Amino acid sequence: MKATGVSVAGIARREDKLFVARRLPGGSLGGKWEFPGGKAEEGETGEAALVREFQEEFALAIRVEAELERAVFTHNGVKRNLVAYLIRFETADPAKTLVLTDHDEWKWASIEEIERLDFAPSDIKILPALKAYLKANP
Repeated sequence: MKATGVSVAGIARREDKLFVARRLPGGSLGGKWEFPGGKAEEGETGEAALVREFQEEFALAIRVEAELERAVFTHNGVKRNLVAYLIRFETADPAKTLVLTDHDEWKWASIEEIERLDFAPSDIKILPALKAYLKANP
């Protein structure tokens, strides 16, 4: 089965910690932690989708810096492409302006902590590339 559609994930870094958020209860990903993002709409680039998703889900402006990794995952029987990007928040302290709409908690977490969280299966697929990036860019 060929993968259809593109999902995007944004990875923001502050020193040795990464921005993660826990989805609201309900649905197949309810209560799971993730690198926030979502589905790219028809005709939308991955970068534009990520900017839109962070605005909608957190009221945060971001800058997409680089693509980190691509993976294929299956959700509800449908194969999808995941593209993970390194991002930066446009505000120095997002905690002061962040608004949660699709999540009930967020935090800065180390890669070791992320490995212990109940993380979305699609995002787990990008952890090896993320670990390699963090090791090469301490």
